[in-house]
Amino acid sequence: MTTQLTAGDTAPDFTLTSADGSTVSLKDYRGKNVIVYFYPKAATPGCTTEACDFRDSLESLQAAGYQVLGISPDPVSALEKFTQNEGLSFPLLSDEDHATASAYGAWGEKKNYGKVFEGLIRSTVVVDPEGKVTLAKYNVKATGHVTRLREELGV
Repeated sequence: MTTQLTAGDTAPDFTLTSADGSTVSLKDYRGKNVIVYFYPKAATPGCTTEACDFRDSLESLQAAGYQVLGISPDPVSALEKFTQNEGLSFPLLSDEDHATASAYGAWGEKKNYGKVFEGLIRSTVVVDPEGKVTLAKYNVKATGHVTRLREELGV
């Protein structure tokens, strides 16, 4: 079982491949506030809702000083298609071995229809300009999550 992060923890560094094939590292965002959100699977109903909510809120989040990074266990090809189909304008990153999700406490035991299995736990971690966690939310619901997050961040 992975340990979930809490406010004050140092956010684990990562370097992952984005939908456009470039590499993105958390350290690239040092000096900025970053919303790192983990979602289970591109182009599924809940993940599409959440991604489009981030897309539609991106301008106000960026105006308030926040960057957005989405991370899933999908291969780059699926992320590329998802980005194009939904007009997403923030980086989606591939974590196929779920090492980053594990480091963030976003990979673990889940229950679905009475079955227990390991998988990605829909989560959001906000990282400050120094690389410290300011907010960590786990087992979030896709619908309405961005609205609730914006309220918590005062955006």
